[in-house]
Amino acid sequence: MVYDVIIIGSGPSALTAAIYTTRASLKTLVIAGIKWGGQLMLTTAVDNYPGFAQGIQGPDLMLAMRKQAERFRAEFVDEDFSEGDFSQKPFRIRAGEKTFEGKSVIIATGADTKWLNIPGEKEKIGKGVSSCAPCDAFFFKNKKTIVVGGGDSAMEEALVLANLADSVTVVHRSETLRASQIMQDRAKKNPKIKFLFNTEVVKILGDEKVTGVELRNNKTNEVSKMDLDGVFVAIGHVPNTMKFKGIDLDEKGYIKVKDHTRTNIEGVFVAGDVHDSHYRQAVTAAGYGCMAALETEHWLRGQE
Repeated sequence: MVYDVIIIGSGPSALTAAIYTTRASLKTLVIAGIKWGGQLMLTTAVDNYPGFAQGIQGPDLMLAMRKQAERFRAEFVDEDFSEGDFSQKPFRIRAGEKTFEGKSVIIATGADTKWLNIPGEKEKIGKGVSSCAPCDAFFFKNKKTIVVGGGDSAMEEALVLANLADSVTVVHRSETLRASQIMQDRAKKNPKIKFLFNTEVVKILGDEKVTGVELRNNKTNEVSKMDLDGVFVAIGHVPNTMKFKGIDLDEKGYIKVKDHTRTNIEGVFVAGDVHDSHYRQAVTAAGYGCMAALETEHWLRGQE
């Protein structure tokens, strides 16, 4: 069997694409992965996705999207994508022990947050540990927070948090920031934002939620504690592009896009955080999924 569209991924961009392709009567297969649903599966309350006046839990939103795609007869394979052969048509996509064939492919594999991998971090994601200030700043109104990192994304996180939090401390392991000068200047002019240089977070404290952090000065090795409510990790993202051979990537490893959602290979499209290193929001990912599906449908009709 040859599918009209094979979608690799299962976050907001992939599932939105599946809703659109199936409604266009395109036979659609979603390679969802063993841990399907993308980064929203690690998120508790989502308050900035339109249509949910009281907010919605991240996993609940993803389940609703998946059920919607299934209602329109999208097929799902809950196995991890392992390799793709884009050198011939139909394209051959391998997941688990099986190989599937598709006339077109939408890559929507997303990007993973780089975490600190320190004690207390993993179990407190969504309970005081976050990687997205635009998503979660509201929950830290009048509270004490830190941002870990020294690049532009860390400055952006700090500036967003400063609108709501009582205080924001940028913790950076070096003595100089990597951020562009304009972003540094903006952060340093904000009276709510302070800086701790040559400092690393070595442990996140608290039982049910974050109550503080353990810090180490990497010049003196002195260890100290700081009481706080929120830890925002902003040390970068890793796009999930390692297994794609023949697809052009940019210098950061994100898929290069031309004409909105097209890759360098005719018939292979892209959607979401796997190419979008700027916005990284569920709603923009969904928008890209819609765009990729419409472009794919248009391309397939042209092939006929």
